Amino acid sequence: MGFVVYDTETTGLKQGFDQIVQFAAILTDADLVELDRFELRCRLQPHVIPHPSALLANGISIGQLTDPNLPSHYDMVGSIRRQLAAWGPAIFVGYNSIRFDEEMLRHAFFQNLFPAFLTTMPPNCRADAMNLVLAACAARPASLSLPIGPEGRPTFKLAAVAQANGLEATRAHDAMGDAEMTLELCRRVQAGSDDVWQRFVRFSNKAVVADFVRNEKYFFLTEFFGGEATHRVVSRLGSAPNDSNGHLCWDLGTNPASLADMDDQALDEAVCRPMSPVRRLRVNAAPSVCAHWDAPEWLEFDRGVAESRAAWLQAHSDVVARVVGFYAKRWKDAEPSVHPELRMYSDPFPGPADEARMWNFHESSKARRLGLVRDLDDARLRTFGHRLVYAEHRSALPEADRLKADRWLASRLIEEAGGPLTLPVAIALVDEECDRVTGAERDLLVEYRAWLKARLDRASAHLGEQLTGPLSHGSPASE
Repeated sequence: MGFVVYDTETTGLKQGFDQIVQFAAILTDADLVELDRFELRCRLQPHVIPHPSALLANGISIGQLTDPNLPSHYDMVGSIRRQLAAWGPAIFVGYNSIRFDEEMLRHAFFQNLFPAFLTTMPPNCRADAMNLVLAACAARPASLSLPIGPEGRPTFKLAAVAQANGLEATRAHDAMGDAEMTLELCRRVQAGSDDVWQRFVRFSNKAVVADFVRNEKYFFLTEFFGGEATHRVVSRLGSAPNDSNGHLCWDLGTNPASLADMDDQALDEAVCRPMSPVRRLRVNAAPSVCAHWDAPEWLEFDRGVAESRAAWLQAHSDVVARVVGFYAKRWKDAEPSVHPELRMYSDPFPGPADEARMWNFHESSKARRLGLVRDLDDARLRTFGHRLVYAEHRSALPEADRLKADRWLASRLIEEAGGPLTLPVAIALVDEECDRVTGAERDLLVEYRAWLKARLDRASAHLGEQLTGPLSHGSPASE
């Protein structure tokens, strides 16, 4: 199986509310030889307000983001999905991707009425190159090195890691540039730490991880905190609460026999504390695991102690059940968000009828799309569908729907609701940033502030019923 190494540039860090504005990916064979590449940019969605820090980091002006010659976000996301599907099956790899880029991509798919989980649909797999880099740095001998940041601690930012290992980082915060750096770091590990590389590839498959965790009596789990690796010998306890991909493990560095005589309060304090001996891993997040019998020599541990403690856990299922139960109590389900953007995981997946309507939406004419959206059973999808119809072809909406959508957009852009960035907040953030930057960066922010102020004036006028036309910079949105 080959690899798809990819990266995104976004309007900010708020998953569900910010958007991808640039996507780049490189297809390779199993030996990391490049076969193809793909890159796209898109224009800003009308209901998304970029964070000023994102504009500075990416070096993208508001004029570039609102260029009418760029594809719409919907068109870009559709092209991304078609290309990734054509390249599959593959192992999808990014740098810090499982925590960020994967989530941004899932939200983009879902909010554009595509199935969200393309990269984890079998036989596709996913892995995170940042974990690979950290594992390679922790190996003996290390095949990569982590640079030291200004505060005297290791930093694992992609550009800094690349430069510390002799790679050019002239295109940092450009999606293709970051994808190229990520690919080259993977090649360095493949060449210099074959055992680390082979585990990385093997455990990118969540089915393999699940079988491994269930069948190994005990194994190594490596976790990273602040760039530092912590290696633990653990044994599986059971499934994590409300998470089919989650597993709870016991750190065998702590003697589980001490739990046997604890009352409820003492057990709760022992289990539910910072750096608890109960460790949680997700089989679909490419965890850094290693069989105890396959561990490198420098990972020293007392095999006899680990064997006996793992055996004790197997023989005391009643204690294990109490541990899992107390841990589960701390993972109560949160109240569903009022924002549909934050309910991708908390609500049930779309049913077969809605899945069919989603596919029909993309194949239908603009005249038919509104009817398909109204027939959707899932309230989240109806919301996203109305936004798409309004953004892509506003004229297809009845006048009452257009005016309602205009008012919704004006309200979203102005009124703070604990979700998306608003125009007034963005202006305040720009003013703060302007005090610390100069030159081209300040010019970028001055241009952005003028755009924000103009949109704020129009949105405020609309809420005051002084404006009846569309509010967007080119393609409005609706709910």
